[in-house]
Amino acid sequence: PYPPPPPPSQEETSRKMAMVAVGVLHHHILSASSRIVCLSSCSRPPLSVSSGVAKVVLKKGKTQLFKDGSPMVYSGAVDRIIGKPPPQTGDVVIVADGTENPIGWGLYNSVSMFCVRLMQLQHESTRDPSCALNIEKLLQTRITQAVQLRNSLGLPAENNTNAYRLVNSEGDRLSGLIVDVFGDIAVVASSAAWLEKYRSHVEACLRSSIHGINHINWRPSLDVLKEDGFDISSLKQTQTSSSAPPLPERSMVVENGISYAISLEGQKTGFYTDQRENRRFISTISAGKRVLDLCCYSGGFALNAARGGATTVLGIDSSLPALELARENVILNRMDPGNVVFFKQDSTEFMKGALSREETWDIVILDPPKLAPRKKVLHNAAGMYRSLNSLAMRLTSSGGLLMTCSCSGAMTQSGKFLGILQSAAAMAGRKITVVREAGAASDHPLDPSYPQGQYLSNILLRVL
Repeated sequence: PYPPPPPPSQEETSRKMAMVAVGVLHHHILSASSRIVCLSSCSRPPLSVSSGVAKVVLKKGKTQLFKDGSPMVYSGAVDRIIGKPPPQTGDVVIVADGTENPIGWGLYNSVSMFCVRLMQLQHESTRDPSCALNIEKLLQTRITQAVQLRNSLGLPAENNTNAYRLVNSEGDRLSGLIVDVFGDIAVVASSAAWLEKYRSHVEACLRSSIHGINHINWRPSLDVLKEDGFDISSLKQTQTSSSAPPLPERSMVVENGISYAISLEGQKTGFYTDQRENRRFISTISAGKRVLDLCCYSGGFALNAARGGATTVLGIDSSLPALELARENVILNRMDPGNVVFFKQDSTEFMKGALSREETWDIVILDPPKLAPRKKVLHNAAGMYRSLNSLAMRLTSSGGLLMTCSCSGAMTQSGKFLGILQSAAAMAGRKITVVREAGAASDHPLDPSYPQGQYLSNILLRVL
């Protein structure tokens, strides 16, 4: 009933179109602005927005080593520390270059010559911000990754091997932390002050990450902790205060299908998992051979030689508790105690006596204790290695094999071990050729940016 409204004039139409255009433009401006704000906040490196975290600023020219991944920031590389109050040992700190741009974060030590152990680099924090400046989260992530690596290596292996290294310090990006697993027991060797501060977190991560762990044996490396500035008197209380079930003094493990009784109060963590693959190799070359195992400890090489078909095996060690374990292990594996024999004697004295009796063996294994714990004693240690190996070569039958080892990091890293063996051969009047070179087992990963983590040399020689 009503007439339609008159059509808008051309002037009114132009005015409405202009208003719409302005509105659309305003919307785009706001939208772009919000995107710019979001982009700037999302792309900002996580370490640059931290508050209340001290910053360790490196000297100019000292940055690249740590950007390349070296985990130990030595005090001589530090220019200044920004933060009040100053950080305490075990505190999380940011490590920055000379212009104060973060290169990573780590754990501070106010006393040690290594004032920061780098835990995560800047690009890693950007890629995985959940771990940035969060040591608890980082511990869980790194221990989980360590478990996954061992699983990919076939460890543990049901009915074959349940003794292995789970965490290998810098090789698993947890500097100072060693964890060996022996069946249902995890043995922790702590050699850094930060680990004592975060002990409860480490233990919780181990319990949640490793299936079947019933006990955790925390064994602080006292001498190393002293060097790291830790007050070891405070350990007396923390060692006894635990709600966990009592730890057995002895345990049983399986390695390469061979059973071992181990003492949890013995050397290092209780068992040398680093030689597992070298012990297995011995079992493949021992059939029909007479084998001598010097510095045999609890009989690892000797038992593998016997399992491999050696006609006779003789183990020598100066430790009576170790030899008691070795003899027990013979019985455990239902081997003939008349074929696998262990004697308590100093290895040098035994070798001199055997030479006077003109005895020789087809395969000789020499795995002495650490003779060069530091570079400053390397010269003296070289002489001891030379003498020991010269005697061992003289006890090796012509054409026989000598497996000789050094667990001294200073010796292995010096690159001098093979030269010392050549000198020992000359001293013995023998000729040697290298048949095989090896190191620690594959569950002992190394960080190439931290070559100081390499310590074990295992060299198989043919002796003529």
